[in-house]
Amino acid sequence: MKIVIYGTGCKKCKQLFANAEEAVRLAGVEAEVTKVEQVADIVQAGIMFTPGLTIDGQVKSTGRVPDAAKIAAWIQEARS
Repeated sequence: MKIVIYGTGCKKCKQLFANAEEAVRLAGVEAEVTKVEQVADIVQAGIMFTPGLTIDGQVKSTGRVPDAAKIAAWIQEARS
């Protein structure tokens, strides 16, 4: 499973990255959490508002910081 955080490195982007790492721990799955910080790459991914989060290439949120529990629920959905 691959989780990608899109953002330029702002405080919200860093918080979303931390929440995603916590969500992986809560879900008890193996997942790679990475960051994309280049604006061109963010736009190319279809993320118009940062921070953004994708799970296995599917956009789950943009422009907000979901908590770890919500992200863990998305991880569980993606596994089923």
